[in-house]
Amino acid sequence: MNGNDPSAVGPAPLRRFWRMALGFWTGGSAWIPWALMALLTVCVVTQLLMQYRLNFWNRDFFNALERRDGREILQQTYLLPALAASSIGLAMTAVWGRMTFQRSWRAWLTGQLLDVWLSNDNYRRLDNGRGEPQLAEYRIAEDARIATDAPIDLLVGLLSSLLTAATFVVVLWTVGGTLDLEGSGTTLKLPGYLVFASIAYAVLTTGAMILVGRRMAHVIERKNQAESELKFAVAHLRNLPRPTTPSGDGQNASVNFALAEVIRQWRNLCGQHVRTTLVSHGNTLLAPLVGLILCVPQYIHETMSLGEVTQAAAAFAAVQGAFNWLVDNYPRLAEWASSASRVGVLLFSLDMLATTKVRREAS
Repeated sequence: MNGNDPSAVGPAPLRRFWRMALGFWTGGSAWIPWALMALLTVCVVTQLLMQYRLNFWNRDFFNALERRDGREILQQTYLLPALAASSIGLAMTAVWGRMTFQRSWRAWLTGQLLDVWLSNDNYRRLDNGRGEPQLAEYRIAEDARIATDAPIDLLVGLLSSLLTAATFVVVLWTVGGTLDLEGSGTTLKLPGYLVFASIAYAVLTTGAMILVGRRMAHVIERKNQAESELKFAVAHLRNLPRPTTPSGDGQNASVNFALAEVIRQWRNLCGQHVRTTLVSHGNTLLAPLVGLILCVPQYIHETMSLGEVTQAAAAFAAVQGAFNWLVDNYPRLAEWASSASRVGVLLFSLDMLATTKVRREAS
């Protein structure tokens, strides 16, 4: 498999990456990832409970405002710092656990890659082979970092999104109640209308993100390959004789070509990010407002208090954040797929060297 092959982002390289990377979870150091994952799970669940409590604080505070109840407003004001401090402490603990996890996994995976790359002079044989990935050092240092950083962030975020969606869908169903639509002498009742509106909105935004960002993984793969080729070209200058002309244009031609390709691929990536930002940023702006607007009929007909409107709008935004996990993480997921595939391509190449060596010894 060639490092220049655009199809490098695919299931086979990803499977090869996971075959090695999951060794961190099963070997002698397996207690580290499992302990850290347990810590992160506790943080996610506890943080969700805090978010749930803050959602009800939102209701109680605005209901007190609507009643002009000074004592209740003061009580809720005193309660807020304690809730905020608890949430901040949990967030700090989760950051420590997440980054410790990433650091440990990267150290383990990099060590494994270096062992395979340096054994049996594989690094020399890769450089001398045809069609092999260029500058394996870049894949070991940079791609291995991204390939171990992103899964932890994505997994923790996905777990949080699933639990948040399950929790706040119940809040939406309970607080939102039934919407009565009157027309032509009949009344149409829509129970749990906020839940169905939230699902429809999430399907729309997620579908839009998949549509506009469908080429992002391929573009990131091409950008990473161009970056590695530029590093290779610059490093190769050290092995060339001194230029006979002051400018040395002949020797710099390969570097200039590689740099032009890097800039071109970054331009393509910029276009991808602009399109995905259109969806993600638009969703960030609109989701809370859509939740408020959907609650207006209930508030006008006095079936919802002001506190319940703000509670439902906050729950709607929380559910949207959960349902739109793919919208928010699509660029990161595409970048991870590209880097993990590049590590998998390197491992395939090292596997081929090992197979060739065994065949030669057998013959």
